[in-house]
Amino acid sequence: MKGKCWKFGNNINTDEIIPARYLNTTDVRELAAHCMEDADPDFVKKAKPGDAIIAGDNFGCGSSREHAPIAIKAAGISCVIAKSFARIFFRNAINIGLPIFECPEAADQIREGDEIEINLSAGEIVDHTSKKRFKFEPFPQEMQEIIQAGGLMNFVKKKMSA
Repeated sequence: MKGKCWKFGNNINTDEIIPARYLNTTDVRELAAHCMEDADPDFVKKAKPGDAIIAGDNFGCGSSREHAPIAIKAAGISCVIAKSFARIFFRNAINIGLPIFECPEAADQIREGDEIEINLSAGEIVDHTSKKRFKFEPFPQEMQEIIQAGGLMNFVKKKMSA
């Protein structure tokens, strides 16, 4: 994973990630078009496929809707790095195949606009702009396989057909 960083603060809730007024659709393109709209109205105009979101504590707090990580993934965001995640957002993100990483040091030091690269299996974030490296605890192998499969449903289908 490689891309530009977009920085957000603490307690970014699911309504800021995908406002409730757009929850009447399951069209992922429509959800993507409104990703992070209440936190940064121009986010989807600025972000490019492969970019990353960097955030503070408790990212994804609020309601337990899966729409939030779906909107992020559908917008082409490769991953979210935060100091911490709300538990239900964490699980929903893994279930839909959105890589998320808890790395407080990286969340503090990476700046908006920095170009980063992430090695999921090695648990390393490289900030090519600042030349800094950050370590995070890699996911267990099965969680990595869920992410690589594009989510839990794809993972289960793959396992059942094997």
